[in-house]
This record gives sequence, structure tokens and C-alpha cells, in this order.
Amino acid sequence: MATTTVTPQRSSTSSTIGLKIMMAVSGLFFVFYVLLHMYGNLQILAGHQAFDTYAHHLRVLGEPMLPYEGALWVFRILLIVALIAHAYSAIKLWGRANHARQNRYLVKNAMGASLSSRTMRWGGIALLLFVIFHLLHFTIRSLPITEYSGSPAAMVVHAFQNPLMTLIYVLAMIALGMHLHHGVWSACQTLGFTNSAKSRGLAKFAGIVVAAVVVIGFLIPPLAIQFGIIQ
Repeated sequence: MATTTVTPQRSSTSSTIGLKIMMAVSGLFFVFYVLLHMYGNLQILAGHQAFDTYAHHLRVLGEPMLPYEGALWVFRILLIVALIAHAYSAIKLWGRANHARQNRYLVKNAMGASLSSRTMRWGGIALLLFVIFHLLHFTIRSLPITEYSGSPAAMVVHAFQNPLMTLIYVLAMIALGMHLHHGVWSACQTLGFTNSAKSRGLAKFAGIVVAAVVVIGFLIPPLAIQFGIIQ
């Protein structure tokens, strides 16, 4: 009598859950970071001196226990680790989803998904490219499109007096908002915070609020500069 060996799927399922948890935790860390970054950017509304003081405090944070920019580098390393973890888990899950999409049921479900969920992957790639551009622009300061002499506030004002730069940041923040809208909900679901109708509603509301706050908060400074409110 012939027998059929069934290959257990537990390890594959467990690894998928682990990847989703890694993506959720690293994603929530980025939410925490962008909210802090947004708060810092808004300091320019209080004037050049307030923004320059904020930028200086970031560099001397932790002195004398840490060297100059020591705390910044610790945070940058954490961000790099989170970015690698987020990208790795996204790529692995993307590959598995593409393999599973041979099932018509999954395709049918995808057709009913929201715009923000359908654009998560390509939006994530676009955001990664923007992060590289942003680092070259304001951290490494290697782009010839901005005047880098003078104070940090003067550099930001000069950058966003360029309509093209403002447009790039507007489009990037729209992409970020869409990513956060679905990402916050997805992270809450992965971490088990959506076990009831009420909690699911709160998670969806949290995604909307976080996305709206981040997009509006990040766009206020460049638009205020572009329209001459901040000079």
C-alpha cells in the first residue's frame, strides 16, 4: 500500500509570522522617528534661531558622556538596523505573496483592497529612494542644488525656495502618508491589537490620524518657505 508523506508547513508559517512581526516592530520604530523628526522640523516656525538651537542640541545631546554627535550616531545606527530589518522582511514577504498569488482567491481579495494597501510595496521602494536623496541633501550635503554655507535654518530655507525641491518633498510626504495609513493598521493587526470590532476601528483610525499628522506636519515648513511666510 502506497503512502503519501505530508511536508509540515509549521516552519514556513512560523517564519512568515516572524517576518511580519519584524516588519511591524521596525515600522513602528520608524513612526516614532518620523514624529520626532516632524517636531524638529516645525521648530523653524519659531524662527531661525529656534531651529538652529534645536539642531545644535541634537549634536551635543549626551555630552560629556558621549562625544559630539554621539547620540545622533547611536540613533542613526538604530535607524539603519531598523531599515535593514524592514526592507528584508518586506522583500521576503513580497516574494512569498507573489508565489501565493497563483491562487485566484488571493487575487480576488487584492482587488478589493484599499489604494494605500495596494501601493505599499512600490510606495516603500519610492520612500527608500527618497530617504537616500534626503540623506544626500540634508545630512551628507553633497547635492549642488542647495547652498550649504550658513546656519541649518538658512540651508533649509534656501532648499525650499526652489519649487522643484518643494514638489519632490510634497510627493514624498503623500507617499509616506499612504504608507503609514496602511502600515499602522497592518502593524496593529500583526501584533494582535485588532481582536475585536472596536479595536479594529481604533487601529484604522490611528492609521488615518498618524498619516494625516505626519503629512501635514512635514509639509507646513516647506510650503511656508515656498510661499514666503518663512524667509
